[in-house]
Amino acid sequence: MKRVILMVSLSLFPRLLVALEMDITPLLGETWYGVYMSGQKSGFAVNTVTQHDDGRVSVSEDAQFHVTMEGIKQDMRIFSERIYAPDGALSSVKTRVKMHGSESIFNAVVQGDALLMRSVVGGEAVELELPRPNESLRDAFKQLELIQNGEEIGNELHYSVFEPMYRQEISGISRVIGIEERVFHGVPTKVYKIKNTLVDMGIDSISYVAEDGTTLEDEVAGLITTRLEPKEMAKDVDYSHDVIVSNAALIDVPIENPREREYLQLQLTGPLTEAHLFNDERQYLAPKDGAFRFSAHQISLDDFEPAELPIEDPAVQEWLQPSMFIQSEDPRLIARAQEIVGDETNSFEVAKILCNWVYQNVRTTFSAQLSNALEVLEHMEGDCTEHSVLFIGLARAAGLPAREVAGLIYVNNARPGFYFHQWASVWVGKWIDVDPTFNQPLADVTHIKLAEGDLFQQARLIPLIGQIQIQVLDGAAPDE
Repeated sequence: MKRVILMVSLSLFPRLLVALEMDITPLLGETWYGVYMSGQKSGFAVNTVTQHDDGRVSVSEDAQFHVTMEGIKQDMRIFSERIYAPDGALSSVKTRVKMHGSESIFNAVVQGDALLMRSVVGGEAVELELPRPNESLRDAFKQLELIQNGEEIGNELHYSVFEPMYRQEISGISRVIGIEERVFHGVPTKVYKIKNTLVDMGIDSISYVAEDGTTLEDEVAGLITTRLEPKEMAKDVDYSHDVIVSNAALIDVPIENPREREYLQLQLTGPLTEAHLFNDERQYLAPKDGAFRFSAHQISLDDFEPAELPIEDPAVQEWLQPSMFIQSEDPRLIARAQEIVGDETNSFEVAKILCNWVYQNVRTTFSAQLSNALEVLEHMEGDCTEHSVLFIGLARAAGLPAREVAGLIYVNNARPGFYFHQWASVWVGKWIDVDPTFNQPLADVTHIKLAEGDLFQQARLIPLIGQIQIQVLDGAAPDE
């Protein structure tokens, strides 16, 4: 859940809008927003627009969350600043993420036809050169331009935004879908309802924007709402929102023996799309009768001969490579992986050994942290995200292809239901799901896979948070 908050926060908070040829004087300074998750106050954000004497324009966003995770208070802070040159071209992007006492930094600066980026994650600095992004002031301040292009419903424009944490530029579309009148600062004013779609991520947001470009309210994927408020009102947050429980798909009757079941059938309702429908040896998820039918059965590798390390199949080599949050080339991860695995070369045995080691050694606690393998190796604590990123880092360091998986898992606690969860998938001659949080080399049937891949791919979960309902079809035979 903490990663979901982060993904929404990176680029979707409303911005005060300007354009090069406009007088931005009414929009300069700070604007405060209360942040609500699933209807409950969860944080605040302050947006600042500055016009510099040399003609540059900077826009900063500082968002803070005060929430609980299973009763544990958590603080998260995400600051970003974008600076545009006098001609409107993107000049630099800075993002800082503070969670649970750790800080990750992402800085990108345009130089000629290149974008030079430096990130510091887990105390480790990485520098790389990327192509110069197309983003300009026009893209960042798209909604005011859309309004001033005309007052007709259906008007739209395309935009792009570079996000350093994803190391890529994301494309989007803004479209006017309604015009209404509201009282703003005591004066009736025309308000435009604008739908923004991040095409690459499958995320929609609805913005209500006044004629001067001020965003009055913004709702992202039905999950997070930012609302214009006076400063003191915006900052009034009391940790009352438990993001874990409030966004779970709770059920009335507990599932018996959830970890030992041979099969399970469920009916899911909610905004699932083709991108969420993963079908493999363990699970089947497809539309049926206006909803979605999920079935899963416990797989066995008794009659399967696992691959031997090293894995040389070119189709899976990308899942042996290090990434921003899985620093599998680091000598510390390589040394620990070798220490744990020893001389074992059977890929499934390696997966089992690493799964058990992470389960036995990482202390389970809910933590608001932008997780990466090195920091988990150092602190050896965290929730499912920490368990999975450390497991994947060790697996890749040992030569075992591995990738992140996210979705739902059944938890039989005081409020039984399906909670958002993260685990791993490894290649042992075929892909299998492994859950180190529960010490499961073969994940049980209550795991509902809805996303697979890195942080960018997991952003596809955002429209599902708090929107899924589940009915257990107990006693039904599994689908073929």
